[in-house]
Amino acid sequence: MNGKVLLLNQDYTAIATCSLNKAFVLLYLQKAELIAQDQVHHLRTVNAVYPWPVVIKLQHYVRVPYKGISLTRQNIMRRDGNRCQYCGSSRNLTLDHLVPRSRGGESSWYNLTTACARCNSHKGDRTPEEVSMKLFRKPFKPSLISFLRESIEDLNHAWMPFLAERARA
Repeated sequence: MNGKVLLLNQDYTAIATCSLNKAFVLLYLQKAELIAQDQVHHLRTVNAVYPWPVVIKLQHYVRVPYKGISLTRQNIMRRDGNRCQYCGSSRNLTLDHLVPRSRGGESSWYNLTTACARCNSHKGDRTPEEVSMKLFRKPFKPSLISFLRESIEDLNHAWMPFLAERARA
């Protein structure tokens, strides 16, 4: 069984994605409720047919401490769509510090971007402004919702109402 299922808290906020196996177990043990199912596929056993879950909601509220998205190489590249932010290439990708580390630049969401080896080498130990290189998108720290929405290759359309940014109070 392959596939991802959107996992919602009891208040319908997205928590994460989980495997189809995990979703089925949560449903079977009545720890979750089926919110949306695939209309084409079904899970079959010898004796029964079950709906193929796409979105499930936990029966009880789970307090999830928000730690933010981890600052990792994979997550920086995922945020940037696996494209060089200078030329748009998807080959030979590396990470680039906008303000070089030798000049006190930190490894942070706002100072790291994805760059191909050619652009990173051309930029060298300088800032993008010093070598007249423009970024396609300014680096930012993604929220959990935006990260889920942008990073999942096969985003299921049934997930969209639950991944919309909530208005901040």
